[in-house]
Amino acid sequence: MNLAGLLPSIRTIPAYADTLNLVDGSQSDSGYTIALDIPSAARPAIIAALKADLQRPMLVLASQDNRARILQHEAFAWNPNGDLQNYAEPNSAHYQRSPRGPRAIQQRIATMTKFSLQNDDQFVCGVSSARALMTPTLPLDIFKMYCKSICVGENIQLNKLLKTLTDCGYTHNTMVISAGEHSRRGGILDIWPPADSFPTRIEFFGENIESMRSFDPSTQRSINKVDVLNIHPARETLPKNGPAAALTLTEQWSSLQSTNIVSDHEHDFELLSTGSTFPELEYYIKWMHPDAGTLLDYVPNNALIVVDNWQEFVLTVHEFEKQALNLRAEQINSNSLPDNAPTPYASWSELQDQLSRLPVLCLSGSSTEPDSDLGTAFTPETPHGGQMKSVIDQIEKFAINEEHVIVISRQAARLSNLWQVHSHADGNVTDNNDSPQTNVTDLPEHWSPLFVQGIINAGFTLKQSSLHILSDSEIFGWRPPEPRQIKSESNTDKQEDIFFDFVSEDTVVHIEHGIGKFIGMVTRKIGAISREYLHIEYAKGDTLYVPITQADRLTRYVGPDKKQPSLSHLGGAEWTRSRERTQVAVEEVAKDLLELYAQRKIVVGHAFPDDTPWQVELESSFPYIETKDQRTALEEIKHDMQLPRPMDRLVCGDVGYGKTEVALRAAFKAVLDGKQVAVLVPTTVLAQQHYLTFQERMSTFPVHIEMLSRFKSKAEQQDIITAISNGKVDIVIGTHRLVQSDVIFNDLGLLIIDEEQRFGVTHKEYLKQLRTTIDVLTMTATPIPRTLYMTLTGARDISTINTAPKSRLPVITQVAQFSKTLIREVILRELDRDGQVFFVHNRVETIDTVAKLVANFVPEVRIIIAHGQMPEKQLEKAMKSFVRHEYDLLVCTSIIESGLDIPNANTLIVDRADIFGLAQLYQLRGRVGRGVKRAYAYFLYHNNNRRILSKDARMRLETVSENTHVGAGYSIAMRDLEMRGAGDMLGKRQHGHMAAVGFHLYTRLLRKAIKTNKIGNEKDKEDALPDWDLSLVSVELPFEVGLPQTYITDRRLRMQLYQRMAELDNDDSVKDIAAELSDRFGRPPEPVINLMFQLKVKLLAHEAQIDSVNIEGKKISLRCRSLEDENIRRYLADHMPRDARITRGKILLSIEDKSQGWKEVLIQSLDVLISCLNDRIAV
Repeated sequence: MNLAGLLPSIRTIPAYADTLNLVDGSQSDSGYTIALDIPSAARPAIIAALKADLQRPMLVLASQDNRARILQHEAFAWNPNGDLQNYAEPNSAHYQRSPRGPRAIQQRIATMTKFSLQNDDQFVCGVSSARALMTPTLPLDIFKMYCKSICVGENIQLNKLLKTLTDCGYTHNTMVISAGEHSRRGGILDIWPPADSFPTRIEFFGENIESMRSFDPSTQRSINKVDVLNIHPARETLPKNGPAAALTLTEQWSSLQSTNIVSDHEHDFELLSTGSTFPELEYYIKWMHPDAGTLLDYVPNNALIVVDNWQEFVLTVHEFEKQALNLRAEQINSNSLPDNAPTPYASWSELQDQLSRLPVLCLSGSSTEPDSDLGTAFTPETPHGGQMKSVIDQIEKFAINEEHVIVISRQAARLSNLWQVHSHADGNVTDNNDSPQTNVTDLPEHWSPLFVQGIINAGFTLKQSSLHILSDSEIFGWRPPEPRQIKSESNTDKQEDIFFDFVSEDTVVHIEHGIGKFIGMVTRKIGAISREYLHIEYAKGDTLYVPITQADRLTRYVGPDKKQPSLSHLGGAEWTRSRERTQVAVEEVAKDLLELYAQRKIVVGHAFPDDTPWQVELESSFPYIETKDQRTALEEIKHDMQLPRPMDRLVCGDVGYGKTEVALRAAFKAVLDGKQVAVLVPTTVLAQQHYLTFQERMSTFPVHIEMLSRFKSKAEQQDIITAISNGKVDIVIGTHRLVQSDVIFNDLGLLIIDEEQRFGVTHKEYLKQLRTTIDVLTMTATPIPRTLYMTLTGARDISTINTAPKSRLPVITQVAQFSKTLIREVILRELDRDGQVFFVHNRVETIDTVAKLVANFVPEVRIIIAHGQMPEKQLEKAMKSFVRHEYDLLVCTSIIESGLDIPNANTLIVDRADIFGLAQLYQLRGRVGRGVKRAYAYFLYHNNNRRILSKDARMRLETVSENTHVGAGYSIAMRDLEMRGAGDMLGKRQHGHMAAVGFHLYTRLLRKAIKTNKIGNEKDKEDALPDWDLSLVSVELPFEVGLPQTYITDRRLRMQLYQRMAELDNDDSVKDIAAELSDRFGRPPEPVINLMFQLKVKLLAHEAQIDSVNIEGKKISLRCRSLEDENIRRYLADHMPRDARITRGKILLSIEDKSQGWKEVLIQSLDVLISCLNDRIAV
């Protein structure tokens, strides 16, 4: 959305010109204050105009973080020529020992860098909240000391540069994937300064910088050339100052009586003493930098300070100060903080002193009379509360009075259509002048309204220009969602990105040799050739060394339960028999699955038509930008719905990834074709959530939506059931009440099932019957084992949503002991940003006691209780009250676990987290972090010593705290599978087969069987080539192959790359990974070049149906079963290279003849064999 074309209307206001003169007069006057009284809705436009017209830096101050984001977002819409730098609030509160957060630190340092490097060509503009400004940062003189520019052709001592990076807070990582990281691989250095959008790859030749280029952190591939790179500190506290601070800290903390608190900090002190970087480093900023300053130190003297609302800003600073002082007193009294600890924030008096050197423009809230009457030029618009007739009449009135109207709405298309129908008597409008736009270049002619697709917080009237700006706030009464910060779609945790990082003593399965124990990675020299191997130990101490290039033949063992399997005997027939029995069993399963699949294709169902204009309008009103995976899933669903057979599709996506929106659009499509839709959910709370969501999104369309659950009285339920049978209800959302026999649909066309695994066997049988006649769409978040199995085998129609919504932030997760101080801190921090808190206590008997305890901890918080055993009306009232923010904290059971979406609730506290399952913990954590605010999850245990928790409980808590990245659902599901076993997912018949070969190999065999059967069904089997397993093709050539440690030093990264290479299945992917290796690690050595050649040979050998390519003496042996055919041997004798020897089972190629080169001879021989098989010479 670009509203820059409206700025001239503001410039025509005489009072605006007066204001510019006043500001220009303050250019050199420190402490000069200008007071205005601008309405809240118009302030972003004024900020944008000032930014465009004033040739000076600006810093905008707001009281709260959400208001700062709105100002940033809307000012950018009014003036997109340069964005406002967001000086982010840290994740931690004052006196709280927790990380500020990498993203917050990145944004803060980026703003500091822009201001410190301010030049006359481009003037910096930043925006900060009160708490962000109060939080101390690195002193300006030290910051500048570590700022450095380097350019191509410059000579630099690499080791000296690496030391500088470590000193100023950069973290070494194998791969640079986040700002503030660096990685060295030989003569290549990757570095990501926080102020840069992308990291930079520096390639050295000796000490000379040969080239620099930016690269994409998600693919690690280069993007553009870079001539000059500005390096600056990566943290707001420098690790270099740690050793000196550690001495002071140890001395101060030794005076505390609490051994628990001291032990918590001792590890930090050790890291500080070694000058190390760690997440909580900024907590110690005042010990490490006693003269730490604020962003105001970085702002140039000619900058203008713009305050959104002076009174609110000052009051907010005072409130934060008061809370911090109270918290300090509590911590000192409880021996949690030394009484001589420095103050970790800038007080109001300190901020006042800094502001006194700069001119200040107060947009509102000043105690003095306005210096300009600019504020009187703006008046708020009249609210219409969703009454469309009132809106259209108002627009018509403006047009008659020759006044301009700009309608900025998420429903711009719908409103434009209504206006066209209203303004033309016959309703047939052919011109598209009123169609929605995204850019406003100028005011429209002929006083016709202009409809703009977009979002602003509120509209206003500009009397001078007879200009009216209407927003969703006035039209519908909608509060717009907080602006999301746009960033590139990043790769999340897709299943193909999961690699096995084997750990010593892991039980593994080799596809040919069976179950063994992984010992480690070793390098062995055979003759003159060194290679890396995976060392596997079998029964009776037998040893197998698997070439690292065959890593794809190994998987980690996961059985149906926790029982450890017996190790196989190397070379014995027992494993072969087990695998063959399992192969026969999976063939049966594959046939059953495909028969069911085929029957579904035969059944005739309803074919829905193509999208209608209303469908497009609903989808365009979505307030966020759809992810690529959301769009793909929706296309697949619509394609299925438009086929003349029943749809049965599973949408699998992580928590908060937009599955509900996809289902909502499918439901709307069905309703537009006159069909009814049933949405089945597992809990009454989730039913209420979906009901409100569907109502809000479809409020402007004639769609009748009802909810059927125990929230409704029996009389209300009966009325709804009658309306359903009469066809008066279009969409009904309900719990298991929906699948009872008295609910009869008039014309059901689509059934949407949310979290199907949570329904009982009886309900599933009923749903199974429905699947044969109507379209069914199933949604799941955390993939349970059965869903994993179906996904991995490719047996179902599945759409996966793996891409996180834009701006989605990982949830800060902490496992800690139950503590009054911690609970009070985290609740107060959430209240400070006007948020809400979930407190989960999963015992109904004691939930009231826990609520009273929390009320004692935090008397200022408004608490309400909710659990599944409450009367229906009381539970409904409690949930609605919490959604409306009448309460700050919800003490509840795990009733909130499934699908609840309250974007304002961004702190989760789980009491007795050790008694929850891993999937439950992950689902609970998914209730927060669904908006743009940083979210926090605290999993609390009650034992005094964490070590006495059960092993399983400790593993669950460690897993959920380690997997905090966005899209961790697949990792957690796999880990849960390993911890609990695969269970009885395939029924009793298959249980033993899975135990014999492990889940991963079982799934692999089943996937192959399904693929083979599909080919058999779709083609004449005699006419199809056999399906050869690529992983079983063995290739050994007479040269050294591999990724040398000198080329890639990190063992885990080498393993991942080997596993990726083993999965490559076409020549383009081999070329692509070769280019990636050169880009990321520099010029490849000979073993890497040989490895790429070997991969190419493996692919050709697979296509040629060759079992192995090995060395036999001084010849290369190609073992091929097709050579049993005499016709093939005769053809090959005529076309193979001259010295090739062909027998019944193999082809022998000499490697002594150097005239042509054995590599060329090998490739030529493989091409001839492939050509022979493809042309069916044997027939």
